[in-house]
Amino acid sequence: MPDRFRELQEAAIRFRDERDWEQFHTPKDLALGLQIEAAEVCELFLWKTRAEAAGKLHDEEFRTRLADELADVQVFLFYLAHAAGIDLPVAVEDKMAKNALKYPADKARGNARKYTEL
Repeated sequence: MPDRFRELQEAAIRFRDERDWEQFHTPKDLALGLQIEAAEVCELFLWKTRAEAAGKLHDEEFRTRLADELADVQVFLFYLAHAAGIDLPVAVEDKMAKNALKYPADKARGNARKYTEL
């Protein structure tokens, strides 16, 4: 998966560079863009009950819109990580290892408490 992950990031960077957009991709603007794209994911679920939201996941048009918004979020993550010099696959692996220590399965299974409350 990390190889595919890296290939996708490289493709996003090539896309950006072919359009000379790096000049607009400051870390601040990328962080704001990431927030906006994440809000567009949230907007798809706004005012829907849990059951309605679950039902939407079976609607092909909704799923396409959701996939597009999730992809936008991922592309902004790629751009921001690149701008900051962060190896995103390594960062994800490191964070998962930290989370495994903070949330041991035997203590965290089946509850939503923060690690400080386990």
